[in-house]
Amino acid sequence: MSEHQPVLRVRGLAKAYRGVPVLAGVDLDVDEHQVVTLVGASGSGKSTLLRCIDLLETVDDGQVWLDGQDVTDPRTDADAVRRQIGVVFQAYNLFPHLSVLDNVTLAPRQVHGVGREQAEAEALALLERIGLAGRARAYPDQLSGGQQQRTAIVRALAVRPRLLLLDEVTSALDPELVGEVLALVREVAEQGMTILMATHEMGFARSAADLVCFLDGGSVLEQGPPEQVLGDPVHERTRRFLARVVDAGRL
Repeated sequence: MSEHQPVLRVRGLAKAYRGVPVLAGVDLDVDEHQVVTLVGASGSGKSTLLRCIDLLETVDDGQVWLDGQDVTDPRTDADAVRRQIGVVFQAYNLFPHLSVLDNVTLAPRQVHGVGREQAEAEALALLERIGLAGRARAYPDQLSGGQQQRTAIVRALAVRPRLLLLDEVTSALDPELVGEVLALVREVAEQGMTILMATHEMGFARSAADLVCFLDGGSVLEQGPPEQVLGDPVHERTRRFLARVVDAGRL
């Protein structure tokens, strides 16, 4: 390990399902306060990479370090690692029987031991910031898709994570709701959160990311600043992918 210690360091990460490689030696660093976006075709390994980082999947080979700790060491307390990471998936995964406020305060209270009064005050402040304080007592099925996804992001932020993982958080939304969720992600990024985000929204990656990583065949084929990877890619494979994205209206 060098003197420079990123928040997240991934080296040689490999994962296969039933003998089929999904990740084939991924190397990746995410520095503090950095926004790194993962782009690539469906099946390129983006979601699996995020699940391996959060220890929701066991890795076949390679290592993941969080603040210098090898979290892929078998002796690692996976729950302790997950307490430092906020995760939001494309499916909102809100508890349907809990109100918005109870969804947001559940982990601070049950996992981090925060008292109800403090947890609710902090949750209401977060909800106020994104315009959902008035929906704090509502249940998920009473919210729009965009409101549900924003609630899921706030729930992840409520535990004050060291790292925020976002997995295609706009892909299940109607097009008119995508903007409000990306606006929240942009605001969170501007406030200094360290974010690793898998996305198909190239316009967002171009404007908000510090680093773009193009995954292909389970490895990082190309990475660099958005203007380089998205504007002047080195690899022909990256250029072909971006051409298809342009045709789909995502860039």
